[in-house]
Amino acid sequence: MERTRLDFDRYFEVVMETEEAQVAEMTVGPGEHVGGPDNYHADSDQWLFVVSGTGVVTVDGEEERVETGDLLRIDSGERHGIENGGEAPLQTLNLYTPPR
Repeated sequence: MERTRLDFDRYFEVVMETEEAQVAEMTVGPGEHVGGPDNYHADSDQWLFVVSGTGVVTVDGEEERVETGDLLRIDSGERHGIENGGEAPLQTLNLYTPPR
């Protein structure tokens, strides 16, 4: 067993990893946007869980509003970005399979 504690104190940090998967915490500040049309993972699916906050995830040009408790799967090869249009930090937990 392996254990870690999440603190969401920086933009992006890998917090746990094996040969099959990687987990990272990410915090997008109010008004910030990360990723975009050039951002994709050629060989990894990304599972994005919204821990807190609200925002918009754009995947291959389609926008999806997200909020606390939402889980999305972004398939390998899909181009994506995340925007925080709210007033509080958007905190997400991201699982990559296989590791990116």
